[in-house]
Amino acid sequence: ASVWSYEGKRVLVSGGGGAGMGAAAVRDLLELGAEVHVFDVKEPGAEVASYTPVDLRDPSAIEAAVKSLGGPLHALFNCAGLPGPPFSGLDVMLVNFVAARHLTSLAADLMGPGSAVATISSAGAYGWENAMGQVAELLATPDYGSGRAWCEAHPEQVGEGYLLSKQAIIAWTMHAALDLAPRGIRVNCTAPGPTQTPMMPSFEAYMGKDFMDRFPKPLGGRNSTPEEQAHVVVFLNSDAATYITGANIYADGGFSAGMLTGRLDFSVLAGETPAG
Repeated sequence: ASVWSYEGKRVLVSGGGGAGMGAAAVRDLLELGAEVHVFDVKEPGAEVASYTPVDLRDPSAIEAAVKSLGGPLHALFNCAGLPGPPFSGLDVMLVNFVAARHLTSLAADLMGPGSAVATISSAGAYGWENAMGQVAELLATPDYGSGRAWCEAHPEQVGEGYLLSKQAIIAWTMHAALDLAPRGIRVNCTAPGPTQTPMMPSFEAYMGKDFMDRFPKPLGGRNSTPEEQAHVVVFLNSDAATYITGANIYADGGFSAGMLTGRLDFSVLAGETPAG
């Protein structure tokens, strides 16, 4: 069988409804022959094997949905996410990180060797290593309840929730990859740059449309599409990536390369005219 094929594989896409990256991943997976199951508050636009409405802010709902789904599972895609305002920082943390971690721990019990997990973080979490102190405290919480309690007890560190949740995803991915490696389960994440999903208006409202328009996009000066981001997570959970685990893939059109080399001109973010 082709290493790109998902024939005979049973997969779960959390956040596979609506019209964002998760929905695009669902379309890819169906085309590649997967048996696709979706958890989301929105119904998927494609014909999937099953759809379960799940509010990721409710751990009992996650647990009931996983129990009903049963195994085996060959791949989990954590694609659900909130953009920050107008949602509370707590809700953003719960959906983006705490629930993804909880769902992964439950799904892993239904997985065998060769299975994989991919979670969507953000290029906005670039420099996540500098936040390891506060992220480490959050990662040390053992379950959903204690993770929520940490977030409630640290409102200043949580802030709007988006940045910390995405930083936590990357750090947790690396720990989870090592924890699950002896069981033959791979764990990776992606860090998309600005992407034209239904969440973009929320980013523009919070950060300012001018800021998002001027955000450095070395590859063609454009936002990515949901499909371009979906292709990456589908690759990571496929048999084409069987020796990749603990990786954070920057799918950001060159933003991280510009950061690492110091070649991005951030004067444009302040509305200044670039030098030269």
